[in-house]
Amino acid sequence: MISEVKIDSRPKISTLGIRIQVPMKIMSARIDPLVAELSQWAQRNRVNPAGPPYLRYYVIDMDADMDIEFGYPVSTIPDLPEEGRITAGILPAGRYASLTYTGSGFKGNKVLIEWARDNHIEWDRWDDPKGDAFRCRYESYLTDPKVEPRKEKWLIEVAIKLREDYR
Repeated sequence: MISEVKIDSRPKISTLGIRIQVPMKIMSARIDPLVAELSQWAQRNRVNPAGPPYLRYYVIDMDADMDIEFGYPVSTIPDLPEEGRITAGILPAGRYASLTYTGSGFKGNKVLIEWARDNHIEWDRWDDPKGDAFRCRYESYLTDPKVEPRKEKWLIEVAIKLREDYR
């Protein structure tokens, strides 16, 4: 299932996350430990997520390392220890194109990218020596894995920030 694409304006969202660089071929295996690490840290520090978890793509290179972040939106940023991998950040305000899907992330992302190409939509992105860099491209996991453990059944939103001067 893939929804229609929508364009909307989104506010800045405060986040806590863990950013890593990892090859695409083992990315899925590296995300589950990040989920556990961030969840345990949030419980110990009494930090409640203010929305669904996300996976943000800073730089994409399907043949090399992906620069990604797993995190949660938060209503307030707690005091963070100087050491450790948990960092505060933001999902920037702006206009985004998005859709929701179940099943393969490749297919959901492909549909959104092809829709943008076909409609002459320009992302807030640039070429980086390490790949295709985005101001903000992320997937929000809308299904609670405690309710539905099968990943292929999860409802996921993919959103990509549009270039500022796009109208």
